[in-house]
Amino acid sequence: MSSERAPLSAEAVLASSADAVVGLDSELRVTVWNPAAERMFGWSADEVLGGELPIVPAELKGEHGAVLEQVRAGNPLAVYTRRVRRDGTVLDVRIGANRVAGADGRFLGWVLNIHPSDNDVQAQRSAMERARLVRRLTDVVVDINADLSLKSVLDRISRGITELTGADAGGFVLLDEDRVELVSISALSDELQGFTAPLEDSLFGELLRSGKSVLLANEDTRGLQDLVWADLPGLHTIALCVTNVHGRPYGALYALYSQRKVGHIELELLELLAAHAGVAIGNALAYEELNLQRVHEQAVADSSADGIAVLDFGGRVRKWNRSAVELTGYPLEAVEGRHPPFPLPACHGQPVKHKLKDGRWLEILMARIPRTHEWVVDFRDITAQKAMEEEREDFLATSGHELRTPITVIHGYATTLMRKWARLTPDSQYEAVGTIADRSSALVTLVDRLQLGSDVSRGEIRVSRDRFDLLDVLRQAVSAFRPLSDRHEVSLDGPDELPATAGDSLATGMIMDQLLDNALKFSPEGGHVHVTARAEEEAVAVTVDDEGVGLRPGDEERIFDRFVQAGARGDGETGFGGLGLGLYIVRQLARDQGGDVTAQRLERGTRMRFTVPLHRGEAPDPEEGEDAGAEESPVAAAVRTGVTGGARVTDISHQPPASQKTTKTSSTPESLSRQRSVRRSASPTP
Repeated sequence: MSSERAPLSAEAVLASSADAVVGLDSELRVTVWNPAAERMFGWSADEVLGGELPIVPAELKGEHGAVLEQVRAGNPLAVYTRRVRRDGTVLDVRIGANRVAGADGRFLGWVLNIHPSDNDVQAQRSAMERARLVRRLTDVVVDINADLSLKSVLDRISRGITELTGADAGGFVLLDEDRVELVSISALSDELQGFTAPLEDSLFGELLRSGKSVLLANEDTRGLQDLVWADLPGLHTIALCVTNVHGRPYGALYALYSQRKVGHIELELLELLAAHAGVAIGNALAYEELNLQRVHEQAVADSSADGIAVLDFGGRVRKWNRSAVELTGYPLEAVEGRHPPFPLPACHGQPVKHKLKDGRWLEILMARIPRTHEWVVDFRDITAQKAMEEEREDFLATSGHELRTPITVIHGYATTLMRKWARLTPDSQYEAVGTIADRSSALVTLVDRLQLGSDVSRGEIRVSRDRFDLLDVLRQAVSAFRPLSDRHEVSLDGPDELPATAGDSLATGMIMDQLLDNALKFSPEGGHVHVTARAEEEAVAVTVDDEGVGLRPGDEERIFDRFVQAGARGDGETGFGGLGLGLYIVRQLARDQGGDVTAQRLERGTRMRFTVPLHRGEAPDPEEGEDAGAEESPVAAAVRTGVTGGARVTDISHQPPASQKTTKTSSTPESLSRQRSVRRSASPTP
């Protein structure tokens, strides 16, 4: 062509083409509509440009979409079909379709070259077949996606292979690293289910090495009798296609033929089915992962000792775990859709402490889930922590008060002696020094009691379980307390003999001293203190009854906690004083030797009851006996230093046996915490 002549333009070519040329962008909008298209279908360019292609009959829209998807994947197609004119008449045409890409290879749209069909019968048959196949594919895809169970999806895929491609049998093979497994079959023996083989030797491995998406194997290209698929009689052709999930090979669809031939249509349908299968499998895997995550989250929530609740944007309960039910007493049905039965923190990071109606304390924290605008509320039982805080406060207040009195007296007398020594008579000097000594002794006793209480709380008290005479211990204790008060009558009532008991005589004496001391102290008006001893089936029960101030209802167990003087006895106005450690210590001593100490309200006064186990004649442990006798036990030291009572310092004449035969040692505070009563409040293939 001479340079003087104008070059042939694309517009001129389109205008002169005898075939209708239609361009569609990636959004399926018409971008090219040449004069031949106007003549063939009756719509002008102004009427169709920028809109949806109007020439596709409603019943063939599925076929039209399937063809465009195939072409978009890079496979040009030529199909015989039908298209509609503006006047409503139907035209049999042959359409050649191809994809349009930019200079960078990015997909831009489609170009359709439409030519009237010269063979009306062939065009009609082709169109009908395409429509039938599209409807068939649609039905199969709908069936595959009807369930989100992975096993069900795989079984539906295997059935879809035979229904869609006309194969005599089908199966789905799963890729598992360097092996393949037949996980689903259709029209084959159930014995093949679960068959595995090396990937390297399988058709699947051959397909992956080829880099293609479809592989066709038949008797002409290779032998099929060595494959597991030979279970199908007359097998002559195998078609397989890779199924990708999230862009990676996940498995392969196998179509097996023993009677009919295989054409390009069957392969195209197999590819289409493989693409849809990958989407369905991906959805099923995501659904199973989501379910598994939910199960894990639920298991974590249910196994948590903390109460966990999920609130919606309005603060209403959506989820409520098992510990939440146990902590609050409200089942999910009672709180779902309502606000939680406790106050919520004002903002994240600021916990709230709340007391429930049953006296328990909760600590409540809250965090926001930004994406869902929900709130996660975590709440835990801090009753024990609150009790410890109260114990600490009680201890500081009580011990400070108890220590202040003797220290103040000692300091006052010492200051007086230092300043006025020369002016004091010898009798006054002696009296002042005696007062200092007496108050110092009381201070030592107080500190020793604190130490003993600390040992008990850590489970470090050691008591023996030897045979001893309980009646003798009771007589000595009663005799020691009788002369201590002119306002009280202390008596012992019981048989002349008691069965042999097993325990620690020093610990038992300490228990009796504490109970008698309390009986006198909490009977300020005097009265009868009555001690009784009776043999029972497994133990001897000793009771100490007084006619004192008694207990308030509900304090029968609380008085055995540390630093507690409950009920009327604990009224500050009565001025009884004390650290509140005595009953805490004696209960642990009683339990460590196999007995117990309990309290009971009487019409007038209080009854304290403790038990000592009967001696059963068990053989002593020589090693424990030697260890026990090697050093003085804390109980013996406590009795020797006089920490058994506040009303007096008792020098008990009991001497420890020459050989401590059987000794029980509480080495950890865990056993003590189990035995102590719960502190009650004041008011959770091929």
